[in-house]
Amino acid sequence: MRIEFPHKPPKDYHYGTEDYKSNVVRIVLHCDRKFDYNLGKPTKTVWGFFNTKTGKFYRPINYKQVGKVIKDVQSTTSPYSGMEPPKKTILEECFV
Repeated sequence: MRIEFPHKPPKDYHYGTEDYKSNVVRIVLHCDRKFDYNLGKPTKTVWGFFNTKTGKFYRPINYKQVGKVIKDVQSTTSPYSGMEPPKKTILEECFV
């Protein structure tokens, strides 16, 4: 199944999927750069999860746990993560 993903990958990254359950895939963000700390091995992070039966995206709790449904993927997520952005303080609201 082809996923209609709302984001384009950031520079030096690409998206991939991994089987998670029979009807859920894990969306993974792969970094194309090499790092010394891991001896140049590939690095990746989970962006979120996608239910192939319902067509809904889910936030990750961690690499292995599916979180809440993402209601508006385009405006409440970033190309780097499907996790919920942190809430802004009153001071941050005044300056943004």
